[in-house]
Amino acid sequence: MTAIFRGRHTAQIDGSFVVFIIGMRINKLWAVHKWLPVATAMKPMVDHLMAHRELGLLHAENFVCWRGAGLVQYWRSFEQLERFARDPSATHLDAWKRFNKAVGADGSVGIWHETFMVQAGQYECVYGNMPKRGLALAGTHTPVVGSRETAKRRMGLQGEPAVPSYANPPDA
Repeated sequence: MTAIFRGRHTAQIDGSFVVFIIGMRINKLWAVHKWLPVATAMKPMVDHLMAHRELGLLHAENFVCWRGAGLVQYWRSFEQLERFARDPSATHLDAWKRFNKAVGADGSVGIWHETFMVQAGQYECVYGNMPKRGLALAGTHTPVVGSRETAKRRMGLQGEPAVPSYANPPDA
């Protein structure tokens, strides 16, 4: 069972990092032969990257949505993400080529991605009564106290809580 961390926590990561969100949309539900290969292509890539942390992937999490699925990835740098995407010996380039050949512009499957380069200290997050997830798994999971108590404070700004904060339990 996943451990729940009672109370409020945040994440800290040293230096800048990249958030990469990638997904697919099933446009033609009956075209299973088109979208199933796309849906299954990412797992081998992520497994390889998680086994070889020196390539730059810090953490990845899947999500599903109506007619699609996606993946949020945290990378140490854009250069490492780009290097992986274009590496002829890595699994991504072959999957990209297969997609272009099998699907291309036929409209059966949509793909998308968004890349965000985050400068050191230019992010904030909070997790209340949650297991570790997202940036807390890519960086360091830490209690929300003092300079981390509000979103503004986590961004290095001044700001008082909008509502009184509850104290984290002693075991948090």
